Amino acid sequence: MPRQLGELEDAVMTRVWQWNRPVTVREVLEDLQRERSIAYTTVMTVMDNLHQKGWVRREVDGRAYRYTAVSTRAAYSAALMNEAWSRSDNPAAALVAFFGMMSPEQREALQDAVRMVSPAATDNPTDNLTNSPADTPTRDLTNSPADTPAGNSADSPADNSPPDNPVADPPEPAAEASGSAAPADGTEPESGR
Repeated sequence: MPRQLGELEDAVMTRVWQWNRPVTVREVLEDLQRERSIAYTTVMTVMDNLHQKGWVRREVDGRAYRYTAVSTRAAYSAALMNEAWSRSDNPAAALVAFFGMMSPEQREALQDAVRMVSPAATDNPTDNLTNSPADTPTRDLTNSPADTPAGNSADSPADNSPPDNPVADPPEPAAEASGSAAPADGTEPESGR
């Protein structure tokens, strides 16, 4: 599972995610310098670390690298929420507490998200986590005749208890293949300062 990004890593990744295109260390540096005093080598090190951790991929462009995000900010946020939830000794209580902290706007966003996952959604998001139509991309959690225990008819009520983890873990950022175009000594290419 992903670890939370550090403050400077988050500042760099925010720019990579917002710009949604390959970026150089110099571009990120110049934007960061609007907010703080920071050295080129510091930004280069942070971006190299993000590459080593699998958050960005990079390609050589002349004497510099161009970095691209491996996943989205939304996927990162979802993975952090899932990790925090999965560490709870009482996931249901953790969700209730989390929902209690939400603003009305956030609750509405949650309901919209559940509707996107389950088109037949009602205004109660929890109903949709256990009774998804089979023709939607979500996991069908109702009993099929093959799942019905011997002695029970297919007409018996389905077990609608929630699954252990109704949402699949988002993929972790993949580490780039070892065939990168980095110099043999492992240093960063010059960027034409």
